[in-house]
Amino acid sequence: MLSGVAGLVGFSALAGLLVTVMVTPAVALTGITASSTIGIFDSLPEYIVINQQPERNTLWAQYHGEGNTNGYYPIATIYDQNRQEVPYDQISQFALDAAVAGEDERFFTHGGVDVQSVIRTALDNVIAGGIEGGSSTLSMQLVKQIYVQQALQEPTEEERKAAYEQATGLSFDRKLKEMKLAIGLEKQYTKKEILTAYLNIAFFGDNTYGIQAAAQRYFSVDAKDLTLPQAASLIAIVQFPNSRALDTPDNYEANEARRDVILASMQRLGMVTDDEYQAAYDTPVDDAFVKPSPPSNGCIGAQEHSKWFCDYVVKNVKNFAFLGETEADREAAWKRGGYNVYTTLDLDVQIPAQNLLWNYVPAAETAFALGGANVSVEVGTGRVLTMAENKVYDNTLEGGGPTTSAVNYNANEEYGSSTGFPGGSTYKLFTLLAWLDAGKGLGERVSGDARTVDQAKFKVSCTDGGGPYGGPYPFKNDGGQSPGAMDIVTATAGSVNGAFISMGLQLDQCAIRDMAKNLGVERADGDPLTTNPSAILGTNEITPLGMAGAYATVAASGKYCEPIVVDRATGPDGEELPGQSPTCRQAISANVANTAAVALQAVMTGGTGSASNPGDGIPILGKTGTTNNAEHTWIVTSTTRVATAVWVGNSVGLYPLYDYEWAGYVGNRLRHPVMAGTMAAINAKYGGALFNADDGTLRGGSSLQVPDLRGQSPEAAKALLEGLGFGYLDGGPIDSEVEAGKVAQTDPPAGATSAFGIVITVYTSKGNKTAFPDVVGDGQTYSFDDAKTLLQSQGYNNVDEDCQKLPASTLPTDPRIDKVGSSNPAPGSFVVPGQRVTLVVQKLTC
Repeated sequence: MLSGVAGLVGFSALAGLLVTVMVTPAVALTGITASSTIGIFDSLPEYIVINQQPERNTLWAQYHGEGNTNGYYPIATIYDQNRQEVPYDQISQFALDAAVAGEDERFFTHGGVDVQSVIRTALDNVIAGGIEGGSSTLSMQLVKQIYVQQALQEPTEEERKAAYEQATGLSFDRKLKEMKLAIGLEKQYTKKEILTAYLNIAFFGDNTYGIQAAAQRYFSVDAKDLTLPQAASLIAIVQFPNSRALDTPDNYEANEARRDVILASMQRLGMVTDDEYQAAYDTPVDDAFVKPSPPSNGCIGAQEHSKWFCDYVVKNVKNFAFLGETEADREAAWKRGGYNVYTTLDLDVQIPAQNLLWNYVPAAETAFALGGANVSVEVGTGRVLTMAENKVYDNTLEGGGPTTSAVNYNANEEYGSSTGFPGGSTYKLFTLLAWLDAGKGLGERVSGDARTVDQAKFKVSCTDGGGPYGGPYPFKNDGGQSPGAMDIVTATAGSVNGAFISMGLQLDQCAIRDMAKNLGVERADGDPLTTNPSAILGTNEITPLGMAGAYATVAASGKYCEPIVVDRATGPDGEELPGQSPTCRQAISANVANTAAVALQAVMTGGTGSASNPGDGIPILGKTGTTNNAEHTWIVTSTTRVATAVWVGNSVGLYPLYDYEWAGYVGNRLRHPVMAGTMAAINAKYGGALFNADDGTLRGGSSLQVPDLRGQSPEAAKALLEGLGFGYLDGGPIDSEVEAGKVAQTDPPAGATSAFGIVITVYTSKGNKTAFPDVVGDGQTYSFDDAKTLLQSQGYNNVDEDCQKLPASTLPTDPRIDKVGSSNPAPGSFVVPGQRVTLVVQKLTC
């Protein structure tokens, strides 16, 4: 009869009853007053709400291999508390019964408070001379656990500690509070709902909450599949998790003792048969019984190929609008958990991309800090499809040794703790785009020669990229070659430094910098991109993810899309959530992008990137990059579907990759098998089409003619050449008939078509040439001796004779016989006096 009292009387009457049976015997022991306790009781709310408790978040990736669910595969669970709430019908009946038998035998008959237990506990407290227990029902324990969970969500450690002590401390006030709220729960919720909520909230040790997580953690099964001894063993944990949890063999004995008590109660209550009881009782709690699954919280426990992507997703939580309005709301929602997040990661290509890095860029290299990264984004959406690194992800405090890292080389300092790497010649993309955007064409010819330039000649209109710059800037081409004038396609295909410096001299360095920024490229450390002339050749420290996005922009006819990682999600209640929508904008004109694609395709078909072309016939554009001594090497590519960036280099230090060899490749070429294999996997799934055609307006180029400078002073010639956009080089004096000290000739010669920035060599005259005398005349005047005498009189002392035979039909009276018919030098030609002369005499026989 007493068990039904709580459901029949009002709260005020119940308060009086509880004070009579529980509080009054303790007045003498504690000094509390009945009236104050009843006031506390009456001031409480009618019931407490069973809210969602902190749960796991699960990240999913696209996958069509074994184990996928509707094309997705779980890659990671992220949680503040390891909990996965399950409904009543997904919990083993053994577990439901064990909870009742072990914690509250009269659960289905009382109204929230078991008055029989209250009376017994009150007498026990009097005998003990203090507050020793509280006769908690499952409903009361649920109330307590709800307050414990609320305490754990407080913002500071001090607040959490105070709230926890209040929720768990032994006091009559707390016990009365639990009683009233438990009664309210019974009026608001069904017994099944309360029992389910209790099993979902209970703590099972080792950061494991709820019956589902406990079943998986200790027995590697779902809650619905728990056997009788397993279920009883789990319920044995809840009162004393520190000493009974199954995470250590040290607790096995205590767990088994309590489990057997629960089994006995289940037998006595008719929940199990005698045979079931005996079989469970005879099952020892030992290593053979416990079949644990290791904790998998966080990205360190993620699917082995997906850990770096997982880390990037977690660091982007603050950007997920589907989690809340503000960053604080999103972080709090993520901490509460219960989300299934369907990411953009494609395991079908991520697995080969990651394996390729592990194969060709060994994490265990000890000679130097060898690093490698590989990331792919979808053209036209920004969806990140792959993210790989040669190191194994490990963000623990103690770390995992030299083969591991917590720095994501693909991302910037904010999202990967990386300060980036010099981009080398992959950064030339932005000079190419700025060149075309300025209306200059692919057919323009520029100087590709290695040389030293004056930094002051570069235009820098902005102030936030460094500078002003001055002084000499010497640079060289790979291999030291000086190829002369070349068009932009040839320069791009060969990645000729001299040509891009020549292009940079015609551009504003800030326009190049702004082009990079507009295509989503930034310095990884967050500082502004520098605008010094060397930046043309790739000295800014950038990220693979940023460069993949930039090349994807070219492939998308100038449309830039910010990187995104979530396609869709479901909330704790199963509600469909939208994920991240593509955020795209037209960053450059379509014609500029499409024209640039022409030059960038030449890189991959016959240029420096051809070793990275998978050779499957799918059109591909790209650009290589190599810093001084190959300390950093890059290849960035794109089809019309997917763009990919590969970096291989020094994560720390400046070891030259030219001095390294692995898997049959010199270190500076390891990027190529990584890229070729990755693109083969991507192309096999995503395919590709022809790039959009340009309109032809930027294909050509203007031409410059070398002016005729003969007779001008060197100073005037230099000013004219530089004004036209040529370089000037003094070639020194040469033999010439021009006035001494004046310009005699140029190389290239006057009238030749040349390119902007080409250096014109200017030669001045010694003024020492004169016209050679005419000793030939009409071929009938001068004999050899007469001609020789005349020449000697003018200083030509070295005169030789040669013979030219006249035709056989020539008559003996022909006036040409024995006369000079030609001379070398020719009459009237300008020569240096005194040089050797040959006179050709016409004769009947020679």
